[in-house]
Amino acid sequence: MDCVGRPPGPARHHDPGDVLTRFTGRVLVVCPRCGGRAQVVPRPGPPAPAHYGELLFQPRRLTCAACGAVADRAADTRGGALVAAQPGGTEDPFFGRPLWLQTRCAGHVLWAYDDRHADALAAYVGAALRERGSARPTRAMFARLPRWMKASGHRAEVLAGLERLRELSRRSAPADRSDAAHERGDRPRPYRALYFRSGPYEGGS
Repeated sequence: MDCVGRPPGPARHHDPGDVLTRFTGRVLVVCPRCGGRAQVVPRPGPPAPAHYGELLFQPRRLTCAACGAVADRAADTRGGALVAAQPGGTEDPFFGRPLWLQTRCAGHVLWAYDDRHADALAAYVGAALRERGSARPTRAMFARLPRWMKASGHRAEVLAGLERLRELSRRSAPADRSDAAHERGDRPRPYRALYFRSGPYEGGS
């Protein structure tokens, strides 16, 4: 057992080539009204995306079950095309809210979009052998993780941090908010991918 009482990760982890976009279907954020846990999900109405890449163009809704806060967002447009949101960093890619799942770890800030994202990171970090998938390293999520997360000397500390994130995902009160969950302005530089296919997504934010 590891230091947080969970079974160790698998002996081998094969990277399926996942990209961070796959984990943007549900993003837990700090509510702009009450400071508790809110979530950002696709707005009801449009059909489910045919490909995970469409998640970055879907209209989104932020909701807080505790205080009732609701906000909607549609993708920006350029020349009739929708502009993709840019995942990465400690702010959600749609509304720019601080992520709810943040914790201090190994002198850095460890974050995840939701518990499913934290589980995927734990499976990778806890593996003794990591096999690279077919996706280009410039896009693959695991290949792009910072070195401190992948270092064997930090494995126990990172796994403990991910367990804290799992626990945070089950909490929602403002008092449960991590002291690491605040604005940093560390959103990645946008690559401004465009969506030209006609479809159900409305543009204009």
